[in-house]
Amino acid sequence: MLQLGIDDAGRGPVVGPMILAGCLIDDETAKEFKKLGITDSKNLTQKRREILAEKIREKAETFEIIIVSAPEIDQKNYDGIKLNEVEAIACASIINKINKGFTKVKVIVDCPSVSIIKWTDFLKTKIKNLSNLEVSCEHKADKNHISVSAASILAKCIREKEMTKIKKIYGDEIGSGYCSDPATQRFLEKYAIKHKDKGIFRKTWITWQKAHEKIGQRTLV
Repeated sequence: MLQLGIDDAGRGPVVGPMILAGCLIDDETAKEFKKLGITDSKNLTQKRREILAEKIREKAETFEIIIVSAPEIDQKNYDGIKLNEVEAIACASIINKINKGFTKVKVIVDCPSVSIIKWTDFLKTKIKNLSNLEVSCEHKADKNHISVSAASILAKCIREKEMTKIKKIYGDEIGSGYCSDPATQRFLEKYAIKHKDKGIFRKTWITWQKAHEKIGQRTLV
């Protein structure tokens, strides 16, 4: 049976896009990927991820990438569409693009929500054709399923490339973009206002809002 693994990268950062990747493989390719050492992207170095991503793109039946920009995430938030729903809509888009002409596909998604059943039900409302699909949403799917591990590597590599593009413009001091990164925190404390309209920040994130407010208070002193 064909298996379509889906995973995200850059879900939580205050800087940069969220990436969703889908990777479709058969059982033989899954065995081959296992021998290559394909596993959860978080357990691999950046260099190793890039090497494996090339192999994945070469050997997968097909794959799909969706980039959800920071402004798009903000706009969805303003419209009352939460991040979990944004991710479900992106996952469904991947499924709809890939699910053409296959007899049977098992879809496995690394579920971002605490409520797996509720999130799965919402995801299914966005899928155009469920007749040939077996849909499974799980926590830690990137560790437990090779197809999802492969998707996690593709997503992580694209996220890193997108951050490299941002760093070429704004400098390495921007850090990883994650809220817990001290470098990112310092960057926000300096530039939350100056670069607020450049499309790099998720301005609906409390981390950006606090930095923005702090700079504003300093300028009033």
